[in-house]
Amino acid sequence: MQYDVIDGRISPNGSLDVLSRLEVGKLLNASQGELYPLFRNSSLAVLNYGGYLDDGRELLERYKDFDIRVIQEERGIKLDLRNAPASAFVDGKMIRGITEHLFAVLRDIVYVDDTINNNPRFDLATSDGITNAVFHILRNARIMRPGTPPRLVVCWGGHSISPAEYDYSKEVGYQLGLRGLDICTGCGPGAMKGPMKGATIGHAKQRIYTGQYLGITEPGIIASESPNPIVNDLVIMPDIEKRLEAFVRVGHAVIVFPGGVGTAEEILYILSILLDPENSRIPLPLIFTGPASAAGYFEQIDHFITDTLGPAARQMYRIIIDDPETVARKTLEGVEKVRQFRLKTDDAYYFNWMLNIDLSLQLPFVPSHDNMRSLNLHKNQPPHLLASNLRRAFSGIVAGNVKDAGIGPSRKRDCLNCAATPASCSPSTPCSLPLSSSNGCACRPAPTSRAIDWLRTQGHDAQGGTGKERARPGSGGGSARVRGSSPLAGDKRGNGYWK
Repeated sequence: MQYDVIDGRISPNGSLDVLSRLEVGKLLNASQGELYPLFRNSSLAVLNYGGYLDDGRELLERYKDFDIRVIQEERGIKLDLRNAPASAFVDGKMIRGITEHLFAVLRDIVYVDDTINNNPRFDLATSDGITNAVFHILRNARIMRPGTPPRLVVCWGGHSISPAEYDYSKEVGYQLGLRGLDICTGCGPGAMKGPMKGATIGHAKQRIYTGQYLGITEPGIIASESPNPIVNDLVIMPDIEKRLEAFVRVGHAVIVFPGGVGTAEEILYILSILLDPENSRIPLPLIFTGPASAAGYFEQIDHFITDTLGPAARQMYRIIIDDPETVARKTLEGVEKVRQFRLKTDDAYYFNWMLNIDLSLQLPFVPSHDNMRSLNLHKNQPPHLLASNLRRAFSGIVAGNVKDAGIGPSRKRDCLNCAATPASCSPSTPCSLPLSSSNGCACRPAPTSRAIDWLRTQGHDAQGGTGKERARPGSGGGSARVRGSSPLAGDKRGNGYWK
């Protein structure tokens, strides 16, 4: 199939319009050297807005002749594009928001490589060093607003949700916008676009012209979650761990909409932080919400959290079903508590320095078979560390579905093994956390409810033992089989829905 493409040359509209010769030289090197594949692929994802794909490699194959180069001119730089997706243009001219996003990609990739990586100022093996790097990346992107009262709400959820769930997320965003709150998401479609779209209407009615619609992404996920043009501040973090840290450092409240395993990963990440005893005094409002049709989804999430992490974890969040106004009011109340706490403790409004994030949540996790097998998914550890390890397990599922680094290994082998030890498995035989594959094809995304059901059978009951053994279809008392019997197999509603 042929796809419409366009050639063009574009100029920056923002922070890259004035550059020194040295900076221009670095950008030229970036577009022609080892950074070029990362720059090209991320740029293609930005240009592909509206053509959402779960497999980034399909995007690369679809536009295999796409090319982008940095062109040095007397007063700065321009980007020269060849065979770019035509959907990024209107009447031959690139949509302005997409232009801004392209230069944001260039800005962040070059900055991380030039200033963060291999710089002794940033010890990326320590917690403080990683947090310092996150701060500098965000500051360089100019997304923090000193002197502005807390009002940034992080919204998490799936990028391919049902129409009812999408409309609900828009209504929640509208109610947040009416109350003067800004939106931060993963910048893609679905539950990441809905709140932003709703907030724009709320802001317009309140004559708020400075609303912030912050999108935070990373190279491994951007192809399946192309930034939507509503985003007026885009940041490309180096990896998922720094992306998640950026969310909780700059956000003043978190709302979770229905989603897939990626959303479950985000939930476990925030719960690991909130359950950390060092954060017991720090307010960070957390609300799970969705339309009436999502009640069962959040009931399953709620049971899973209680069964695995204990009743204390249940106190860290509020579930509100089918009531956008209450969600917005409770969020505003929580943000006010954050403001009072930051004022009392003299902590910055724009960056949560006091929040303790365990190093296990910060170090990049490579979901190889060996790393997945070595995860400690047992109850003999503090709940916040168990949540951290479970987060890594779900991160492996996400990688096996949508990230090129994870899809490759999962195609070669049927499953990633996680070392849980339920009653049906001997201590020396790890149970498998399967990624369903079909005839050697890429692993299909698993419905979150099935992933959670499987993990709940792996010995994580609220009392801390293996609990009552629950039969699982096809388990056979040993390692989980991947094909037909896998509880993580695809869902009848299709690949995209659950993501």
